[in-house]
Amino acid sequence: MTFRIALTALSLSLAPFAAVAECSGHEQKVQSCAPGSAWDAENKSCVKQITS
Repeated sequence: MTFRIALTALSLSLAPFAAVAECSGHEQKVQSCAPGSAWDAENKSCVKQITS
């Protein structure tokens, strides 16, 4: 029974580290373009807006 308690305590203490490890690399950044430009998702760059 002491072994199960120790194993449970170890698992609970390591759980936050596992959660952080799974979420790394999923950062989202907001892209902003200069005035007169718009974000083109296909090319993943800012393109000049054409107005007439």
